[in-house]
Amino acid sequence: MRPPPVLALAGLCLLALPAAAAAASYFGLTGREVLTPFPGLGTAAAPAQGGAHLKQCDLLKLSRRQKQLCRREPGLAETLRDAAHLGLLECQFQFRHERWNCSLEGRTGLLKRGFKETAFLYAVSSAALTHTLARACSAGRMERCTCDDSLGLESRQAWQWGVCGDNLKYSTKFLSNFLGSKRGNKDLRARADAHNTHVGIKAVKSGLRTTCKCHGVSGSCAVRTCWKQLSPFRETGQVLKLRYDSAVKVSSATNEALGRLELWAPARQGSLTKGLAPRSGDLVYMEDSPSFCRPSKYSPGTAGRVCSREASCSSLCCGRGYDTQSRLVAFSCHCQVQWCCYVECQQCVQEELVYTCKH
Repeated sequence: MRPPPVLALAGLCLLALPAAAAAASYFGLTGREVLTPFPGLGTAAAPAQGGAHLKQCDLLKLSRRQKQLCRREPGLAETLRDAAHLGLLECQFQFRHERWNCSLEGRTGLLKRGFKETAFLYAVSSAALTHTLARACSAGRMERCTCDDSLGLESRQAWQWGVCGDNLKYSTKFLSNFLGSKRGNKDLRARADAHNTHVGIKAVKSGLRTTCKCHGVSGSCAVRTCWKQLSPFRETGQVLKLRYDSAVKVSSATNEALGRLELWAPARQGSLTKGLAPRSGDLVYMEDSPSFCRPSKYSPGTAGRVCSREASCSSLCCGRGYDTQSRLVAFSCHCQVQWCCYVECQQCVQEELVYTCKH
């Protein structure tokens, strides 16, 4: 049975994508690697043309309809891969001190459950795709979109001054079409996945800012150009992590007027208030998460994970304790600026203690 559009999105952004080699580069991560900054979209290669673009679309794990949309949009396949990379790195960063560190290698069954972690995956996937599409438009990587076309800002004027607004309007409209019409109104899981997907999109929208550049005489703002700019994705990741920390457990209730299931957060035990529908910005989940302490079909466990003795070893190591190792680390020190144009440093070595969770 073909997965619903929302599930296809999460599968695209956080599971195996193109071919074996590409999948290894994107998803061979375990969460223990050093996180590297996501490369700027504006410096990426030009969109693939012709047959190369069509082949890239065919290699992506998409529904039949989504593949058709991909083939019509030169540059989209590369943008989807960039979004997957961005979402994965951000997920790993936000959960680097948690028992579950966003590792899905060989454990993709987690996407089929209703855990808080699953909710975050759907949200960060849709957020990464929304953000990356908007940036790809402003970077000239997509053929069917360009700079933000908000009222009061002409693309020609923006290009003249070397600026280009992130086209969030096109991004969200395309994503809505890409996901397709809502399905599964009688399925609680489908409703929750769709809700969490829109939480991610909303988090990106909340980070949209207006930036202005002055062009007047002597730096005055007699003449200025303004454009829309997305906040760094790290800020979006932080917002979604806060939503994860305060996620709402839901069940379902039938809306007789609309004839469909609605998400419903039952009242807490001992509370005098009735249950309420979750807010549009709340991440929602249906099942309590496992401990993630030991290897399972959802997690590789925490054995061997590096932790902070003061901050995270107690929780991360699940009471098993931790090993302490000493290692020498080289770093630049006693740096001085030399005439005219370079800095000269010495190499210093210091001892560093590393703590890792016991097996």
